[in-house]
Amino acid sequence: MSSENSPQVSSLRWRGDRLEMLDQRKLPSEIVYVDYSDAAGVADGIRDMVVRGAPAIGCAAAFGLALDALRGVPLEPAFKALAASRPTAVNLFWALDRMRAKLASSGPQSLVAEAIAIFEEDIATCILIGRFGAERVPEGARIMTHCNAGALATAGHGTALGVIRSARDAGKRVTVIANETRPYLQGARLTAWELVQEAIPVTLISDNMAGHLMQRGQVDFIVVGADRVAANGDAANKIGTYTLAVLAERHRIPFYIAAPLSTIDRGLADGSLIPIEERSADEVTGFGGVRWAPQGVRVAHPAFDVTPADLITGLITEKGVVDRPDTAKIARLFAT
Repeated sequence: MSSENSPQVSSLRWRGDRLEMLDQRKLPSEIVYVDYSDAAGVADGIRDMVVRGAPAIGCAAAFGLALDALRGVPLEPAFKALAASRPTAVNLFWALDRMRAKLASSGPQSLVAEAIAIFEEDIATCILIGRFGAERVPEGARIMTHCNAGALATAGHGTALGVIRSARDAGKRVTVIANETRPYLQGARLTAWELVQEAIPVTLISDNMAGHLMQRGQVDFIVVGADRVAANGDAANKIGTYTLAVLAERHRIPFYIAAPLSTIDRGLADGSLIPIEERSADEVTGFGGVRWAPQGVRVAHPAFDVTPADLITGLITEKGVVDRPDTAKIARLFAT
């Protein structure tokens, strides 16, 4: 069964006068949708990780603005609240800029249609990313991925997991190694869950096992998503991605980033300029109400790291794969 046409649990559901967001904090034990009726609530949902993943965050922000447009309230507070919700995922700002441009040209009544268009375009974009990326996946590949860049992180199909789904749909035998992704466990809770739902063979490992498996020749291909890609190809993704890229270089394993053009921030020359979100210490000292670290310990919790472009085998986009990305190659993506 082709996953491009099969139903998936959707991260977002537009109901005409409200937005439903799948509460990803409760997965995999519960499937619960939370209702939102205004932009301030959507901003809280983004900040609190009800929804996560750069493309899904962008879609949610667009719907948040649409909700306030329907309410007939001033929209500038909505723009500000949504922009402040999470700093690293550039799709958020891309979606806000697109909605602001639509507001300027057509007025508030046009924002609902624009938000729906952003959502539908994201699904189509992910399917294209999947198809282009699947061409690079070897038959029988043992694929490692990190964090969650699947249907849950997008409007549907996914970026990194979209590549895996599309490879499977093309008839390739693939298996997946999902890193648990400390400290928030997106790999263990979300990626593993998505793959189990689709009967794609998956093995869950703790993050510190990745190098061991590479050393033993048990990884053939690595693909991850991104929250922001600089103009030169440096890519910010969930913390721990840079470590994988260094290990992949050492063991000569192809390392790919899968991301739409909306994730590329051409206004930043390189990855050193990407803002890195620092999240709550509570996500490191414990999880699910259980604390394992001593009171009083200092905690560092950058949510993302930056992988330099020279460690990236290819950037998979809806316009094709950019091998060994650099400033000139990425600029050409926007010239055609």
